[in-house]
Amino acid sequence: MSPSRLRKRIARAFMVSWRDKPTRYDIEAVQANTRRVGLVVRVRWALLIVLVLYSVLAGLAYVSVMPIAELFSRMVIPAVALGFVVVYNLFYQLNYKRLGNIAVWNNLQLALDALVVTVLVYFSGGVSSWFWSMYSLFILEAAFILPRRRDTWGLAGVCVILLGGIEWLDLLGILPHIVIPFAAPNLNTDFVYVSVRYLWQVAVLAGTAAVATQLVGEQRAENASHQALMVLDETTGLYSRSYFMRALPAEIRRAERDSRPLHVLVLDIDRFGEFNRRFGIEHGDRMLQAVSSAISSCVSDVGDVLVATNLAARIGGEEFAILLAEDAQVDGAPTDADARRLAEVLRERIGAAAVDGASVSVSIGVASLPADGSTADGLLDAADHALSQAIESGGNRVVTAASLRVVDEAELADDDFEPSDRGGA
Repeated sequence: MSPSRLRKRIARAFMVSWRDKPTRYDIEAVQANTRRVGLVVRVRWALLIVLVLYSVLAGLAYVSVMPIAELFSRMVIPAVALGFVVVYNLFYQLNYKRLGNIAVWNNLQLALDALVVTVLVYFSGGVSSWFWSMYSLFILEAAFILPRRRDTWGLAGVCVILLGGIEWLDLLGILPHIVIPFAAPNLNTDFVYVSVRYLWQVAVLAGTAAVATQLVGEQRAENASHQALMVLDETTGLYSRSYFMRALPAEIRRAERDSRPLHVLVLDIDRFGEFNRRFGIEHGDRMLQAVSSAISSCVSDVGDVLVATNLAARIGGEEFAILLAEDAQVDGAPTDADARRLAEVLRERIGAAAVDGASVSVSIGVASLPADGSTADGLLDAADHALSQAIESGGNRVVTAASLRVVDEAELADDDFEPSDRGGA
């Protein structure tokens, strides 16, 4: 395997968006991963507060059965472990928005949390410790936050191995046993007790993973079903992709019944991945909102277009679509020239929109019914092809499927004109 292919394979494994030019799906995936990283940070703060409160109250209780000096000496390393968690969680709090493109970041965070809990388990009695149940909380957290079931089961396996390592190394005498009050002596050296208790702990952790992944899987499937029925996009306020894909076939059938044209415009923000990397995802969301506002204003104003029969939708991360079906000014359907004019006005208005002094440009592809397609997929494919040509030509321009068709026909005619015919002429 060549070094370049090896680097690409490693990048795919560890990065959410590994392409030099991220697609709209890459940007959405990075945003989702960033939100999950932030959620892990917030949950960890809550768990830290619970642990600190428990430590204080438990310490006050232990004072009644052991000297304060001995209690403090035993709590030094667990306190250092919790302090370490505070430090790295503060680091995540300050930097998680810049680390959202690391695909395995949450896996590493949760594995590190499990390692810290293992330290607490060891210094609170090993096989007699109550802290082992903390692993279940991290498994539940993983089920809600990590994107794949195998990630949750992977964390459960890490917890089982870490917990077993402490208890079995203690049993074998490789690790010195930590004696704690209220625990029966010599339990850590009883093979049968350690075996039965460890098997129960494994069963509880495996059961936690099984129940959590089942429940969260059902919840995610239900959420996906609800999102498919959503009418509006949350970020931009425009129509959602699912609504647009339901409305387009219906409008096509209506246009064919009335024997009138219909136009689809597909817009893509040029180099939006670079914009997000430079200014941040939150700034990118504000720019999406500014672009959406310009689109809404343009669709409602230009040519006295009726919004009731024309709609704009966000169909991807930085990709938008407009269905142009009616024009009140001519009391009927807009022509190809009207669609091209609207696309140019859109390009200019979006280019003039700015967020904190930053602006973007857009590339636009235009396709028309019936010349460029007679189905929703056909029209969108034609518009996407025109959009791709606009992007490949440098961006910030409008390309129509009709213009590409003229070029293709001219090239075909040129190919059919044999050199011998030119000589005979």
